[in-house]
Amino acid sequence: MKKLIPILLAAAAVLVAAGCAAEKSGSSAENIKGVYVEISQDEAKKMMENDDGHIIVDVRRQDEYDEGHIPEAVCIPNESIMTEPPSELPDKDQVILVYCRSGRRSKQAAQKLADMGYTCVYEFGGIIDWTGDIVKE
Repeated sequence: MKKLIPILLAAAAVLVAAGCAAEKSGSSAENIKGVYVEISQDEAKKMMENDDGHIIVDVRRQDEYDEGHIPEAVCIPNESIMTEPPSELPDKDQVILVYCRSGRRSKQAAQKLADMGYTCVYEFGGIIDWTGDIVKE
């Protein structure tokens, strides 16, 4: 049974990613509630290049966001994500790219969003490892 769990988790991640892709292409696919996908920062950069209606979410506090954030990211602090969907994220099928400072809060926030029924949540770690552009207020 212990050997089956990692296989099931990997399969669930693949199904979520496939579900998001199918959803965007117009075919129907059932997405798995409660699952988000961890991706590399290189994968996140490639996804950010697409004009697919994605949103980049910085889950750090506002003061941290103001010190420097990824261009076009919106600040939705992890502490403010509870049980109700954030007003900044009205579309539960939208591609959501989540990051924080180190990756700890982004994993928590991504899980909370997935648990609320968001179907295309991608977590890519922390800005401390980001090699792309950073906007400073």
